[in-house]
Amino acid sequence: MGTYYLLPEEGNFYKANLHCHTVISDGDLTPEQVKEAYMEQGYSIVAFTDHNKYCKHEELDEEGFLSIAAYEANIDQFAPHKDAWPDLKVYHFNFYDKYPERREREEKIPMPLRRYNDREYINGYIDQMNEEGFLACYNHPYWSLQTYEDYKDLRGLWGMEIYNHGCEHDGLYGFNPQSYDEMLRTGQRIYTVATDDNHNREPFGSPLCDSFGGFIMIKAGKLEYPAVMEALEKGNFYFSMGPEIREAYIKDNRLVVKTSPVEKIFVIQQGRDCYKKLAPIGETITEAEFDLTGREGYIRVEIRDGKGLYAGTNAYWMDRVMAEPAEKGQ
Repeated sequence: MGTYYLLPEEGNFYKANLHCHTVISDGDLTPEQVKEAYMEQGYSIVAFTDHNKYCKHEELDEEGFLSIAAYEANIDQFAPHKDAWPDLKVYHFNFYDKYPERREREEKIPMPLRRYNDREYINGYIDQMNEEGFLACYNHPYWSLQTYEDYKDLRGLWGMEIYNHGCEHDGLYGFNPQSYDEMLRTGQRIYTVATDDNHNREPFGSPLCDSFGGFIMIKAGKLEYPAVMEALEKGNFYFSMGPEIREAYIKDNRLVVKTSPVEKIFVIQQGRDCYKKLAPIGETITEAEFDLTGREGYIRVEIRDGKGLYAGTNAYWMDRVMAEPAEKGQ
């Protein structure tokens, strides 16, 4: 094969937070305040995912900033008593609207019923929203107290959260790469994102502030709604808590990864084997190359910097990689 780009060669990277709450549900900031704060931190995109309330905020859009119309749907267990919340299992899904121009500003999108134990109903709701033009993302499985048995049979997902910054503050429940690999190993070819899930109850600058800790870098030709949603749908992005993945491509069956300074570069596979390059103690690396056999099942790159912060790509399935024409990315 020639060159296969895991991240497209052409286009620009745009920093995005895909999980955000405002005063419209249970956040403490207005959409305008969220926009201002995130633009100051170099973000170009925010998806406004208020609980059980579809909203689009095109009035916020300008050169350098794009809002994504979205909502978060909750399907929680019923509480047997008033103090049961800490022990309740929940399904939370973000739905990102590919075609907001088809809908009114605050259109009444049907919200799911509280049928936590009815997997057929839950998958049916996801299918319904897919047909309506939404991308479905499964949120914070660890914080939701869910196990493999709870999520292995979910269907119709576009992606899932691998890191949730708000959940990290709620008991170190933020980073759950095992859940993503478990989903992949069931055969589900889905993407993964890092998000903030910010509610902004703590001030900016506080160590408990739940903003600016988890994001994705979207590679798109333009900062315009159709281009960004196409990039999301194709998986042209990587997740991060801080480190950068600057290039990732396969040339002549050799994976090349270029990053910001990090301590570790790993290539995780469908099985237990992995490829890795580690910096000498006290030093950093910015590039690694790995020979691929084509038998890896899937590969996904994961890197860690000196602060213990991670970044990583989506999973790339080797049967698809080997079948794609040269010079074409996912």
